[in-house]
Amino acid sequence: MSSVHLWIREESRPTEQRVPIVPEDAALLVAEGVRVTVERSQRRAYRDEEFAAAGCELADPGSWVAAPEDAYIVGIKELPPEPEPLHHHHIFFAHAYKGQEGAERLLHRFRSGGGELLDVEYLTVDGRRVVAFGYWAGYVGAALGALAWQDALRPPLQPTTQQDLDDRIAAGSPGRAVVIGAGGRSGRGSVAALTAAGWEVTQWDRRQTQPLDRPALLDHDLLVNCVMTKTSTPPFLTHEDLAGDEHRLRVVADVTCDVTSEHNLLPVNTAITTWELPVRRVHQGQHPVDVIAIDNLPSLLPREASRSFSAELIPLVRDLPARRGPWAAAKEAFSSALGALRH
Repeated sequence: MSSVHLWIREESRPTEQRVPIVPEDAALLVAEGVRVTVERSQRRAYRDEEFAAAGCELADPGSWVAAPEDAYIVGIKELPPEPEPLHHHHIFFAHAYKGQEGAERLLHRFRSGGGELLDVEYLTVDGRRVVAFGYWAGYVGAALGALAWQDALRPPLQPTTQQDLDDRIAAGSPGRAVVIGAGGRSGRGSVAALTAAGWEVTQWDRRQTQPLDRPALLDHDLLVNCVMTKTSTPPFLTHEDLAGDEHRLRVVADVTCDVTSEHNLLPVNTAITTWELPVRRVHQGQHPVDVIAIDNLPSLLPREASRSFSAELIPLVRDLPARRGPWAAAKEAFSSALGALRH
């Protein structure tokens, strides 16, 4: 793997503390001949010195724009708006293939610069993702939903630990939750968080939503959505479902945050929430309903989330230059998206 150069950029989002490759895994790559450059960061959950000790080269924040052309720029969330043309190979969660806000502009940046996007979401084998933060996204999303229902969520949110979250949920009364998509990564994390805190958890997957039992869904205190779809699917919760005020539901935790997609399964909400304002009221009345839709949930447990993600990513590096395995699927998704761009 001596021809591979990974360049870990500093995240542009101020609240993002995760890193795609942790120092102990970076050391394994360096030992195999991979060149690893890490941009310095004051926000990251792992210190610059830990990466230097692992054999990584340190670089200034944002210097990826002048990185060697053959370097793979690796990140977590969105790129900064400049430079406009993108020349490098980029690996990150781009959310750019389903008509999301800003997606078309991002793809035009790649096309104008001749760069390549290998979206982590599309690193798949037989259609199943092989690298994801899903478990910890579900864990945190369900935990925040429980805290909101207990009226114990105090913004602004801050990065914490799994043990702290567990203790805070357990300090309040348990409720009744339904987790949709309970068999997936996010669903398993959601169920784990709620079960550990003594909640009664109803677990639904595809079979339980076709058709959807809406009265049963509404007879829960908390709904945790861990389902994302690429096809037209009847929504799980609409404004009409809440219009009669004859429901127990009080909080919706939308782990998937597919809020700007035409396939949004929770059209009661069409915008993300933030660490500063994590909860938004989407239904007034005698029985109001609040939504949590934070799109970087795992960053609230940055070390736990980074370790599990890194462990799944580094075994794939060997196949990166030839675009074999999951990389082939990501490359095909990018090519299809570029081909569908309007001129």
